[in-house]
Amino acid sequence: MFRTEYVRNINSNYERILPDKEPEENRYQYCILSRGGIKGLLACSLRYINGQAYLYYDISSKQNVAQMFSGRCITREWVKDFFWSMRQIRQELGRFLLDDRNVLWYPDQIFQDPESNVFSFVYLPYYDGENGFSKLLEFWVEHIDYSDELLADCVYHMYEQLDRNGEVYLQTQIFEDAKALDRQNSSGETKPPVELPAGKQGESDESAEAVLSAENTGTLPAQEEKREEKKGILGLFEGKRKKTREFRENYRQEMHKAMEGYAVAEEGCYEPEEYGQTVYIEMKAEETEQVRRLFTPEDRLIASIQKPILSIGKKKEEADVVLEDSSVSRIHARITKEGPEYYLEDLNSTNGTWKNGLRLQPYEKRKLEEGDEIRCGRVQLIFR
Repeated sequence: MFRTEYVRNINSNYERILPDKEPEENRYQYCILSRGGIKGLLACSLRYINGQAYLYYDISSKQNVAQMFSGRCITREWVKDFFWSMRQIRQELGRFLLDDRNVLWYPDQIFQDPESNVFSFVYLPYYDGENGFSKLLEFWVEHIDYSDELLADCVYHMYEQLDRNGEVYLQTQIFEDAKALDRQNSSGETKPPVELPAGKQGESDESAEAVLSAENTGTLPAQEEKREEKKGILGLFEGKRKKTREFRENYRQEMHKAMEGYAVAEEGCYEPEEYGQTVYIEMKAEETEQVRRLFTPEDRLIASIQKPILSIGKKKEEADVVLEDSSVSRIHARITKEGPEYYLEDLNSTNGTWKNGLRLQPYEKRKLEEGDEIRCGRVQLIFR
């Protein structure tokens, strides 16, 4: 298994990978990768540090998928763009006689430019371990937009087929199934992917339509039974929906508890009441959680931190705190609340994130204390 870390030099940010075995830099894949110019792959170079060989991938001005969707939902359009890019990179690798099984599909190994939305992938030469596509689908399960039922059904179908057919499914059939995200019926609704019986994978769309027709007429009872026995990843889907329902119910109950003791409008009761002996209640200082804020050095309030994740950048569509300065990246940094503590994290910014004069490495997190100075590029903020 490989080991990764993030480093920064004067002008660029890198993901550094220590391979699980000594690289043979004269072999074809290393030679062709070091030349660069392969569209869709992160630029890569082999460097030796203290006797250790590292692969350096330039990730400047890019975000990995795990970070991009840590606080928002994956949409159907994004998934469609991903599969288009996946098909393109496989064709590009074929042109250079590179094995597409060496692409890493883990969520934190897929990068995207926040402005152009162009994907960039990590290619690990002669890698024979797990490529991480199942982990990617599991990540989608946790972060897709559950209001889009077709997207949820499509991701479930892909996960089930990958689990059943392995690497063979990724070669061609997954792209056919992804077409279901575009397919619409006469009513304008998009149809979910059709699950073909054993031995039918890879057939044409007409064959798929025939199978669908047969299912509707009841001629595939075994297939219908299988459809009703959704398990595995479907359990994760149902768990997600159940978790959402539980959250809403808990929220309602907490609101009711919070409202107890407050005045409410109701019919008055004016009958005389009996007053018993007054009981002394010891008064305790009510514990209130302090809301942290960000100020300018001139003591002007910039933002109150009232959510678990507060993103900072100059891209209005993505950042909670917008800093309109050319030295600030589109998605520059974020402040996360973990229990009672707050942490500052750099999000692979171009000009860096600083805490009290010390620069953070890409994706590094440091604990914040009251009065700490935060600097994003040239912009200074005070955490209080």
